[in-house]
Amino acid sequence: MTAGGTGPAGSLQARGVRRMYRRHRGPEVVHALAGVDLTVAEGERVGIVGASGSGKSTLLRLLLALEPVDAGEITYAARPIRPGGVRELRWYRRQVQYVPQDPAGSLDPRRRVADLVAEPLRRLRVDGDHRARAAEVLIAVGLEAGFLDRRPYQLSGGQCQRVAIARALAPGARMILADEPVSGLDLPLRQQVLAVLDEVCRTVGTGLVIVTHDLSVVSRLCDRGVVMDGGRIVEDAATADLLTRPAHPATRRLLDSIPRLLTA
Repeated sequence: MTAGGTGPAGSLQARGVRRMYRRHRGPEVVHALAGVDLTVAEGERVGIVGASGSGKSTLLRLLLALEPVDAGEITYAARPIRPGGVRELRWYRRQVQYVPQDPAGSLDPRRRVADLVAEPLRRLRVDGDHRARAAEVLIAVGLEAGFLDRRPYQLSGGQCQRVAIARALAPGARMILADEPVSGLDLPLRQQVLAVLDEVCRTVGTGLVIVTHDLSVVSRLCDRGVVMDGGRIVEDAATADLLTRPAHPATRRLLDSIPRLLTA
């Protein structure tokens, strides 16, 4: 699926999306996104990469309906997506879930893992045995059901990230949006979490949009890589092509920062 296509049912799309911010001091307007077209098909894995300030985090917030677009449109399964209340977005949150960069900081230390994983089930009014579903998705991410009664402070960083992935899977989401999900982990834990995401996508069929500054993460997980620079998508290609035949200087700069990929 290429950027800007019409896309099948279940696809997440941004069409002509623009987002502007006014600097805190002075009248200057910053164009964080300057006309972005992107389509992610159901079940597809797409990595959005770019240097700091390239617009990738802004795009993620818009895809999550956390901020409004200034122009253009974001849709899921051809339905418009825009910020709103719990009721208006319930259908979308059931289909598209988020894995944060710092799960340890986002998990309430006073609550047990069972409650944390089941929270979206309650908020989204998903029927069924919530504890049983929490146990099911914990096992899917490589944690035993015994973790249900632990609290976040009893978990390692990698285990917290697995809990965050399990929580995203709990409502039956068809697509996960992840923000630098391994940036704060050491190499062994990083590899474990990437393996979990890969396994979940393969076995459950979940689509993945992962925002990262590291092309090695895209190499490990994604079918497609999207490179952002200056608020625009400057390259969108199959991962293998992106890594071996980069067409844009921004892509080549990212590759130069991780030369080990060239000999991997």
